[in-house]
Amino acid sequence: MLYKLQADLELQELPVHIECFDNSNFRGAYPVSACVVFKDGVASKKDYRHFNIKTVEGINDFASMTEVVYRRYKRLLDEQQPLPQLVIIDGGKGQLGAALESIRKLDLIGSMTVVGLAKNEEEIFFPGDSQSIKLPYDSESLKLIRRIRDEVHRFGITFHRQKRSKGTFKNELEGIKGIGENTATQLLQTFRSVTKVKALSLDDLVKEIGQAKGKIVYDYFHKGEDKVS
Repeated sequence: MLYKLQADLELQELPVHIECFDNSNFRGAYPVSACVVFKDGVASKKDYRHFNIKTVEGINDFASMTEVVYRRYKRLLDEQQPLPQLVIIDGGKGQLGAALESIRKLDLIGSMTVVGLAKNEEEIFFPGDSQSIKLPYDSESLKLIRRIRDEVHRFGITFHRQKRSKGTFKNELEGIKGIGENTATQLLQTFRSVTKVKALSLDDLVKEIGQAKGKIVYDYFHKGEDKVS
């Protein structure tokens, strides 16, 4: 199966170590990322990794992918751990480009093959290629890629559910008296970050969440400011 994948993707090395990344969020908020690892064509669950997004404000899938790919391979380099022969970025050309920013920054271009996998069509994109590769639907290579993709989805979603059930996801909006989780999530879905919510006018907030809650949020962020009569 791995030799077939090597031939189909024209890889220089046999992909005995494959890693796959995917981003996950909940109702447009609370982003996390996941990385699954397959060795010799089998899931190596002890090597799986979750990532809380640290440097990106709001939902930005591209920036999140840049961050987690950098963190993953910076750590492998620092710990002198072996690099994968094949890295699959779930999400197609945009996500692939975001991942490559970190691969270049770490001077790893040529050290591994990095491809993007379009979410719907199961097309495979190589860096710089205008045309994608579509493997036969019932090919062993695509079956393996599909299994890896499904596993990173499962792993990411499970992590997300665990964090939500533990109440791990909190933000400043939920700490406002009179504003619940649903309203906080609604604001994050629409405006993408707490910083942007802080900058909204009272009218903007009222339009989004109503007069009473809009005033609560506005007053919370603007308490102590001089009021203009």
